[in-house]
Amino acid sequence: MDLFIPDIYQKSIYDINYNKLKKQGIKCLLFDLDNTLIPVNVYIPTKKVKELFSRLEKDFKIIIISNSGKKRLIPFKEGLNVDVAYSSHKPFKKKYLKIMAIYKLKYHEIAAIGDQLLTDIYGANRVGVTSILINPLGDYEKWCTKINRFFESFVYRKLRKKGLLEKGVYYE
Repeated sequence: MDLFIPDIYQKSIYDINYNKLKKQGIKCLLFDLDNTLIPVNVYIPTKKVKELFSRLEKDFKIIIISNSGKKRLIPFKEGLNVDVAYSSHKPFKKKYLKIMAIYKLKYHEIAAIGDQLLTDIYGANRVGVTSILINPLGDYEKWCTKINRFFESFVYRKLRKKGLLEKGVYYE
């Protein structure tokens, strides 16, 4: 169950203490796309995300890592001027390891940010990068995410009973 526990849990990407991450030696931020950066039914970057990335790019390499396909990620690659890793098959390790090799990064220099325990947090924890959980942005989700959320509810319940993670109880 430890692999489902995020290192950090915050309400949204706007509540994360990026200065603290920088001081801890984080050089690269891997952002999930759907319901982390933008709702699933939004197809271009928002002004608020653009402003955040504009501030963050001074201190971090930013990459969007998503299980979505290339066509979904291209508007964000172009609109935010960041690299993207599409069809990542999270929680499998392959794409994380590829990113580490391409950008010559060590696991302790990366933080992965996402809204799902079963893909984002589990995947990040499997490779040893800092895992940051945020609340999903929207209520609408793809059918495959709905299935994940069903199983995720059991994981949340078990973690809550053990006093390890509770929705809405944020920590750094």
